[in-house]
Amino acid sequence: MPTVRTRFAPSPTGPMHLGNARTALYSWAFARRHGGALVLRIEDTDRARYTPEAEALVLETLRWLGIDWDEGPHHQSQRRERHQQVVEELLAKGHAYRCTASKDELERSREAAIAAGESWVYRSPHRDAQLGPDCGEHVVRLKVPEVGRLEWDDAVFGPSGQEASDIPDMVIRRSDGTPLYNLAVVVDDMDMQITHVIRGADHHSNTPLQLALYQALDAAPPEFAHVPLIVNESGKKLSKRRDKVSVQAFREEGYLADAVRNWLVRLGWSHGDDEIFSQDDIARLFDLEHVGRASARADTAKLTWLNQHYLKSLPIEALFEAVQPSLEAIAEGPVPRSAALDRLLDLCRERSKVLTDFAPQARWWLRDDIELDAKAAKKHLRPVVREPLSKLRGELEGLDPWTEAGLEAAFERVLSACGDLPLGKLAQPVRVAVTGGTTSPGIFETLEVLGPDRTRARLAGALEWIAARADSA
Repeated sequence: MPTVRTRFAPSPTGPMHLGNARTALYSWAFARRHGGALVLRIEDTDRARYTPEAEALVLETLRWLGIDWDEGPHHQSQRRERHQQVVEELLAKGHAYRCTASKDELERSREAAIAAGESWVYRSPHRDAQLGPDCGEHVVRLKVPEVGRLEWDDAVFGPSGQEASDIPDMVIRRSDGTPLYNLAVVVDDMDMQITHVIRGADHHSNTPLQLALYQALDAAPPEFAHVPLIVNESGKKLSKRRDKVSVQAFREEGYLADAVRNWLVRLGWSHGDDEIFSQDDIARLFDLEHVGRASARADTAKLTWLNQHYLKSLPIEALFEAVQPSLEAIAEGPVPRSAALDRLLDLCRERSKVLTDFAPQARWWLRDDIELDAKAAKKHLRPVVREPLSKLRGELEGLDPWTEAGLEAAFERVLSACGDLPLGKLAQPVRVAVTGGTTSPGIFETLEVLGPDRTRARLAGALEWIAARADSA
């Protein structure tokens, strides 16, 4: 096999679609496994929709996913002169021709074919006329062979092809002089010596025409691998109105790059029954032989499961860096890293599915102006817990060191002094007093990370709240 050269050629118009991201990942992984190169090419000829901001977002998304490239980014718009040169070569060799047919003429030709019960395969009356550049407004069409079969052995779908007689003479240069996609992509892949084109199955139907171009240019085509389309959990085509279709959407929801990358590679590819693949695993194991043909369902439950897996093993410094902006949004100010906060973030891992779950769980630690949940306070901060809470506050007054073990011993002493009160009868009122609600890590861990001063102050506030409620009853 020659040196493997793959390419990723996005058309930046907005956030990167899941399908494009998977194509980039597959192209990267295949090149890495075979010691080859990934070429990044920006197809920016649609100037009405292209923006530099969209291109920057594409590059940022690739970097976030850990997809690096070896060449580029090349810009297709900067290769216009080369595309024009190839069109002129095709004209000179008789493999293309100028066509002055109007839209009305094309429509009449189509209607005549339909009336005759035939499929419309356009062959222009100018096909053999050899019109010159001064023929007036015209397009340039490829002269597709009229006999034979344009076929290839697809690395995913197997033997594929189409009879040349079923392929119309397609336009390769518009009347305004701009080349069309099929010409530009073939020329670019040829010049950049791309050996393997990995792309979505929706491009499968483009391939016969592109093979005709390679044939006309007397160039060997690359190997094609058309990967299955990604559909939603109901099996329907992904829709912006109904589904999350971009990598950016999942990133903003708090999914880790490791999880999204692992999820994407499994949307169409398998390696036995394995589900967990690191970036190195993907580069080492990915192959085209185990890419399936059936549409791949974007199961977000699987993504969430993967994300929880990676959250549990994420180094604490990386976890803090990832959640720091959302912590500071709740704190309304800087939140420096500390041992107590590290401990709290570790405790929150088990209850978190995505990064955005952490900050709300840490609100009681980030702020001192906590608000008691009305329903929780009414249920748990009743006059009957006033004595146990008061005794606990006294036990905690001189507790040193402030550790889980010391806190647990203090609780046991209070429970015993209150007639062997069950732990839950004290722990839940304490939880409401110090966090404002009924959910937090274990009560001893919660108090340990909150610290002695804040814990005692909040218990005092809860006792005042109980007294005030009793006085107003």
